Amino acid sequence: MTRSLKKGPYVDEKLLKKISGKKPDDAGVIKTWARASQISPEMVGFAFGVHNGKDHIEVRVTEEMVGHRLGEFSPSKKFVRHGGKMQKEIEQKKKESEIAAAKAAKVVTDTKK
Repeated sequence: MTRSLKKGPYVDEKLLKKISGKKPDDAGVIKTWARASQISPEMVGFAFGVHNGKDHIEVRVTEEMVGHRLGEFSPSKKFVRHGGKMQKEIEQKKKESEIAAAKAAKVVTDTKK
C-alpha cells in the first residue's frame, strides 16, 4: 500500500540535514541506516553508504532513482543460486568443454609456430 498523498514522501530528516548546504562532489560517502527513506531530487549526485545489516554498501544516486527507496539499492540478502545435483553436473560439463576448447586452441597455435 502506498503512502498517502497528503502526507507526502518519507524522507529521513537527519539525511536531509547531512546533505543540506553541501555539493555532491566534495561530500564523500554519507553513511545512513535509513533504508526506508525515499530518494528526493535534492539527493541526486550524492553517494550514500546504505546499511544492509552487516556493512554499508555505497549507492550513487542518479535521476532514475528518484522516488525509490534507499534500501532497494542495498540488498540485505545474499542470493546463493538455484539448483542442486543436476545444476552441479551441468556446470561440470560446461567447465570440461571450456577446458577442452582451450587445449584445442593451444594446440592450433603451437602447430602454427
